[in-house]
Amino acid sequence: MNTMLRKSVLGIAGVAFTGGLFAGPVAAHADTTPVKTVAVAVVQADKPDASKLLPHGVPSNQSTIELNDEQVGNVKAIIAATKKAGMDERAAVVSIATALQESKLENLGHLGDRNDHDSQGLFQQRPSSGWGTVEQITDPEYSTLAFLKALKQVDGWQDMPLTEAAQTVQVSAYPDHYAQWEQQAADLVAQHWTS
Repeated sequence: MNTMLRKSVLGIAGVAFTGGLFAGPVAAHADTTPVKTVAVAVVQADKPDASKLLPHGVPSNQSTIELNDEQVGNVKAIIAATKKAGMDERAAVVSIATALQESKLENLGHLGDRNDHDSQGLFQQRPSSGWGTVEQITDPEYSTLAFLKALKQVDGWQDMPLTEAAQTVQVSAYPDHYAQWEQQAADLVAQHWTS
């Protein structure tokens, strides 16, 4: 009987000890410090940051045109190709402004006597200059990717004024004309980047 009593007392002591380990230290060391709430800035993810779209501000003498469904479709194709190329919103602004100047965002075929050499497509790229075949350069995705590939090779294009970056790729007879489309291009990217 003495052995049985000793086992019972030891059993109760063991349960009390084990319970103390699980409940005691946790309760004794529980953090009772009140939780502080901190205000967090919320960035609206549905529109790109305007400072990324127009890092140099808006040049003077901006032009704008009303776009039809085909032109809006080409804007969306340029944005999709820009994303596919792994480039940011600013690259899309440069691309769209360039296409606005070159073709008013119309996927132009050969214009006969009105054609500038053999220039075609959104960016008026020339097969004879190595931009691709007529079929390729009149494909909005291909022509945009070709433009962006050339843009990536321009050292520091991200820090250049838009017209300078576009001109370095396009080598136009009118190098300053790209700047007039910067605001509309930025507005189009802001509107369609996440659509």
